[in-house]
Amino acid sequence: MKVLVLHGPNLNLLGQREPEVYGFMTLDQINEEIAALASQLELEIDFFQSNEEGALIDRIHRAKGTYQWIIFNPGALSIYSYALRDAISSVEIPTIEVHLSNIQAREEFRARSVIAPVCVGQIAGFGMTSYLLALYAVFERGRGE
Repeated sequence: MKVLVLHGPNLNLLGQREPEVYGFMTLDQINEEIAALASQLELEIDFFQSNEEGALIDRIHRAKGTYQWIIFNPGALSIYSYALRDAISSVEIPTIEVHLSNIQAREEFRARSVIAPVCVGQIAGFGMTSYLLALYAVFERGRGE
């Protein structure tokens, strides 16, 4: 089973950007952890990060027919990007929305995701482990399909 992990805006700055909120791991370190677990679970994994909404939309479109799952941390785009929501909905690939921080416990504007309703689920607040929990969910759901 092939999984695409998408990282949205500003995640390239992990490890240096607000480490008290997002942790001290870099994006490369997080990707290494995800890849190690994916290997154990016998899942194929690819990564893509962009600070540009259009590039993320294009990558979602290109995922159709290649990937069975998407794990997506849209960052702040989750609060207003109906274009990303439509892209996810259009490709009909099960998607799990992931956030490092607990978006419900932060500023009020972060609490509502416009992307979550078209996703299979949302995992937030567990730092890097949020991605690993999403990968376990993919593995479990894949076994039942």
